[in-house]
Amino acid sequence: MLEGQRSEAIARGSDNADGSCVIVVATDAPADARNLKRLAARAIMGMARTGAAGSNGSGDYVIAFSTAPELRIRAGDANKPHAETVLGNEAMSPLFLAVIEATEEAIYNSLFRATTLTGRGHTVEALPLDKTLQILREHRAIQ
Repeated sequence: MLEGQRSEAIARGSDNADGSCVIVVATDAPADARNLKRLAARAIMGMARTGAAGSNGSGDYVIAFSTAPELRIRAGDANKPHAETVLGNEAMSPLFLAVIEATEEAIYNSLFRATTLTGRGHTVEALPLDKTLQILREHRAIQ
């Protein structure tokens, strides 16, 4: 769509550039529920780095969990008190940066590794790698 056509489509409210992403963040860091929620919020920043706009119809969401053994509640122990060793807020910044970068990289990997799909009478073409790389080089986004 040409830029003028896109502006017209937006003005008419008919820009259908919608879609949804599900992002799963798994860590072995002993992060509590509050910090996992904060970590999940940072994953959306990784999406934004790729140019995602978060339009009206996008239903992007993130789930984050920790596999840290010290946080596990074993069957039969649910009613027993237990002490947890969790990361403090000050220790979260490196994890925030890591999840932002990992999300961005995962999106780029999915775009560059996608294959053409056909189903229900529709075909969605994979990203043309040679042409994409040529454009990126022309705009000095890559060498």
